[in-house]
Amino acid sequence: MVDIKVLDKIIKETISAIEKSQEQIYAIAESATIEYQNVKKDLEKVKNQIAKVIKEVDLLQLEERKARLRLVEVRRDFRRFSEEDIKAAYENAQLIQINLVKLREEEKTLRFKRDHLELSLRRLKETAQRAEQLVSQVGVALQFLGHDLNGLSEKLGDLHDMQQLGLSIIRAQEEERKRVAREIHDGPAQSMANIVMRAEFCLKLLEMNPGMVKGELISLQQLVRQSLNDVRKIIFDLRPMVLDDLGLFPAIKRYVEEYKNQFNINVELVLLGSERRFETSLEVAVFRIIQEALTNIRKHAKAQHVVIKLELITTRINVYIKDNGCGFDIETTKPKSDGSGYGLVGMRERIQLLKGAMTISSAPGKGTEISFWIPTDN
Repeated sequence: MVDIKVLDKIIKETISAIEKSQEQIYAIAESATIEYQNVKKDLEKVKNQIAKVIKEVDLLQLEERKARLRLVEVRRDFRRFSEEDIKAAYENAQLIQINLVKLREEEKTLRFKRDHLELSLRRLKETAQRAEQLVSQVGVALQFLGHDLNGLSEKLGDLHDMQQLGLSIIRAQEEERKRVAREIHDGPAQSMANIVMRAEFCLKLLEMNPGMVKGELISLQQLVRQSLNDVRKIIFDLRPMVLDDLGLFPAIKRYVEEYKNQFNINVELVLLGSERRFETSLEVAVFRIIQEALTNIRKHAKAQHVVIKLELITTRINVYIKDNGCGFDIETTKPKSDGSGYGLVGMRERIQLLKGAMTISSAPGKGTEISFWIPTDN
């Protein structure tokens, strides 16, 4: 039995840590609220700019109609007008058209910026609301922990496990944020910068060599499509919508196909049993565990062939993953101090939270086998 004084010290330190966390969450809520107000102001500003541009476009369209009528008048009777009048009519019509194109492009850009700000505004509002809920929940937790010490000594081991789980979750979150930031920076962000430059080049071509604009726009269209594909891939990695819409096996199947095409690793996916839907948390857990296993294979195993067997039975889900990679020594492979090497730990913790079990079999030069099962009646 743990000494009550030691336990009391641990609980006080835990309460202190939670109080600090509560303050930090409150700071996050305050920061999100301030950022919400700033984004709201920016959104209003952009909306005003859009209204102004739309008004300018309408006025310029009227001028364009007048310029076209003037051209029609000039073309009908060249004899009535001097060469300077004819030239001025054509140049005026061309200048109005160029300005109209510029204003319409500016309107598109502002609309895109408005949509982005509206999305950011919604997310900031959700963040602030969630943070406020967390502050309330943490307050309840503080009241519970400070009430008495009866029975808490028996759960000391569980508290330690939860602490380690929290740390690993934080590491996983930070790694995921780094990965997403890196992918956005190297992919869509670079492409968007290139698109802006190419669009500016197209505007200049309209003035200098309109005949080349079509080819440049086709090239620009291809670049936009590639950027869209990159963004969709990032969204899928963050949260595959097919998992919510169609279920576990279709989501895994799609991820495996993209994995094979991207990394040139042959993956054989086998389904045993009939497809059916499970609790959302269960489907997400199984998907993420398989995703983590494939990520480890890509980063460390140097494998060329992977077999995944997914068995769906009445009471549980069984998964078997085998690769022909380099393998590793299970006894000596531990997480490193820099936070790397927590992939297997995170997989095991997910499975334990869902009251399942996992076994790993591997040796240098002999590949790796991972088997796990999770009950479906939690």
